[in-house]
Amino acid sequence: MKRSAVDSDASEPAGQGVSRLAYLLSSYPAISHTFFLNEIATLKKYGFVIDVASINRPRYEPHQLTDTVVDSIATTFYVKDGKPFSTCLLLLAIILTRPLVVSRGLRAVLQLGVREPRAALYSLFYLAEALILGDWLRRRGHTHLHIHFGGPVSTVGMLTSLAWQVPYSITFHGPEEFYEVEKSHLRQKIEHASFVLCISDHCRSQLMKISAPEHWNKLHLVRLGVDAHLFKPNPKRSVDGEVEIICVGRLVADKGHLVLLRALLRLVSSGFKVHLRIIGEGGERCRLESFIRDNRLDNSVTLEGALNHETTRRLLAQADIFALASFAEGLPVSLMEAMAMEIPCVSTYIAGIPELIRPEIDGLLVPASSEESLVEALTRLLRDAELMRSLGRSGRQRVLELYSLDDNVRLLADTFRVHIAKHRSPRRVVALPSYASRAEVNQ
Repeated sequence: MKRSAVDSDASEPAGQGVSRLAYLLSSYPAISHTFFLNEIATLKKYGFVIDVASINRPRYEPHQLTDTVVDSIATTFYVKDGKPFSTCLLLLAIILTRPLVVSRGLRAVLQLGVREPRAALYSLFYLAEALILGDWLRRRGHTHLHIHFGGPVSTVGMLTSLAWQVPYSITFHGPEEFYEVEKSHLRQKIEHASFVLCISDHCRSQLMKISAPEHWNKLHLVRLGVDAHLFKPNPKRSVDGEVEIICVGRLVADKGHLVLLRALLRLVSSGFKVHLRIIGEGGERCRLESFIRDNRLDNSVTLEGALNHETTRRLLAQADIFALASFAEGLPVSLMEAMAMEIPCVSTYIAGIPELIRPEIDGLLVPASSEESLVEALTRLLRDAELMRSLGRSGRQRVLELYSLDDNVRLLADTFRVHIAKHRSPRRVVALPSYASRAEVNQ
């Protein structure tokens, strides 16, 4: 039975009535976060009218631009619109006509407790963005702001809320924001949020660790999901001949790609006929290319770069094994997509991944950084076709039960309706505690 994040007194089920909601993202639509597109589209199906604001414009290559992406860019409000003169005029107009808003915003910035000059300057930039965002919310008639991720984007969102007195909520993913709790002002963000959504129990535990118990009732588990009708098994896939291993993830150190390549080198040296395809782009590309070149793996590895969602799905359909050797994660949607396609998965015992993959049932998990364990797990799959089939079938069932896009967005819609209704009245602005006073409370 599914866990519910909403109270039993829910008066308006999803799909009834129309609710308006503003989303705030750092960069939208982003190649690596296509689940936002799916989440927003499904919420609209459940009766929501959603406007999306993004701090930054996304960067796309021409081949990555699908019709959905083009349409999303056209309808998104970009806080940094690339027009500095008009932006300065807008800020000046807000300062002159909304002195109380500006005063509340400055007070919130000062009470963040930022002491370093560079951080203080960034806080003022965030306030400028918050003033622009709040003016857009006012003009669009929005009374609630929902933010994804707990980094700088939610700092802008919190300042917007405190300056313009618009309630907000946040979906936390992790793990980056959990590494710099004070710098990211996570305690204050939880305290001032109307409610908080967590994509996994692990995510919620990290927020419980840093927040006061009286705020724990704000933390609701609402999992991400994938469309299992779109990501379905490919009956033509075969493990005869060369085995195709695929990995989908940005080329950053967190993803452990170098460990995966080292494991592949050992498999190739042992005589296995395998090919690794890595989809993603990032700062680690040069390092990975050097390893591939130095170890003569050019014929065994393909670095595909960043691909659009449809091309990624097509390549997934041709894969025999999905491998993700991450050191740090939230809960990868790419794993869910592979599992929905009955591709046996190998990943690591970190963050929310063990909630998605039950070891030896829905996939194989290994300790992060353990090249030996990763080689052993991949070898087991390469030598046992029945194990591959069993893990693939169970993996898809796991997604259907707990990570269905439709089911989880329905829960998300219910959560929004119930909690936004509870906080619909105007918010009284409460001063942010300084870091010093917060430290005293926690001692």
